[in-house]
Amino acid sequence: MRFGAIVLLAGLALPAAATAQPYDNYPVCLRVYGPVRYDECRYVSIEQCRPSASGIAGQCVVNPWYQPPAGPSARRAQRR
Repeated sequence: MRFGAIVLLAGLALPAAATAQPYDNYPVCLRVYGPVRYDECRYVSIEQCRPSASGIAGQCVVNPWYQPPAGPSARRAQRR
């Protein structure tokens, strides 16, 4: 009985595994409010998002997890 309790407590003490980011890589999200709040990150601009937010409890926000694509490397830029 004690061994099982120790194993259970040891398992709970381990850090949780990292989870993948649930947001798509777009710069703007539609944040929808209601009984369940969620974000739809699939817009390239606030102006593109606004029609989707019209008439619902939501707003367009900048995606804080957006990672812009990498630009050309400094080495390629020097070759021009």
